[in-house]
Amino acid sequence: MKDFLDLCESRFAVRKFTDEPVSNEDLEYIKSAILLSPSAANRQPWKFLIVTSEEGKDKLRTCYDGQWFRTAPMYFVCMKNPLQSWERKEDGKCSDDIDVAIATEHLCLAAADRGLGTCWVCHFNQDLLKSLFPVQGYEAVAIVPVGHIAPDCPRAEKDRKSMKELFEDADCHEMPMMYY
Repeated sequence: MKDFLDLCESRFAVRKFTDEPVSNEDLEYIKSAILLSPSAANRQPWKFLIVTSEEGKDKLRTCYDGQWFRTAPMYFVCMKNPLQSWERKEDGKCSDDIDVAIATEHLCLAAADRGLGTCWVCHFNQDLLKSLFPVQGYEAVAIVPVGHIAPDCPRAEKDRKSMKELFEDADCHEMPMMYY
């Protein structure tokens, strides 16, 4: 098993896969990681469709027309159910997008831990997907292709902002005087 930061560093958006199928052992590992994902008030307002049949993959590939997308041996359709999610009372903020995003990243990190590649796909035809894969009460948030990384898969360098740009210590700043 990799160190967590090494795992985060090694994971990248894979856009070229081999045709080798994902093993049942790896699939069960990924499903277990999703199952362990946290969610607001433990509602787990998600469902993950696993698409492995040729018919299902052909249908799903009509929802996103990227040539690289066609190389994946399997897909997860990551779905949310707003009626099952927790909602903040003060302003009605629904946690469904956050919850399914956490579970989806667990999927991606678990796959990376097994040496597999993934890529979040959020640009797809939502209406077509809903008509081809209808699940009452659920809406697709992302499609994640999963598979073995092709040896010639392009890998972009991780261009990250600096720590200084992203983090501030709220306790170290002098707050302006406020008078009420």
